[in-house]
Amino acid sequence: MSILFINYPKCSTCVKAKKWLEENNLSFTDRHIVENNPTAEELKEFIALSGLPVKKFFNTSGMLYREMNLKEKVATESDEELIKILASNGMLVKRPLVVSEKGVLLGFKADKWAEFFNK
Repeated sequence: MSILFINYPKCSTCVKAKKWLEENNLSFTDRHIVENNPTAEELKEFIALSGLPVKKFFNTSGMLYREMNLKEKVATESDEELIKILASNGMLVKRPLVVSEKGVLLGFKADKWAEFFNK
């Protein structure tokens, strides 16, 4: 199974998630979310694969999210518009983000990851 691990290296949760993947001997492609932000097309794929609403992909605890006053926009804008906003800056995307043929994981919870990867 190919695993794409999209993260921000300075994020403590991302560091824990990466360590978990390594400890569980899962090989993955490491991708820096700011240097290589998911495109609108990729986000559409990830969202479809996840089965989650677009708003779940926002990093609601991030400074940029608050600075841009996105709470109201997320509640009212179309999915298409929200995807454009997400694709504009990696710091808006919830992380870590794991993508595989099996599905998508947003954020890090060891028990959910263990269940997802059968570990």
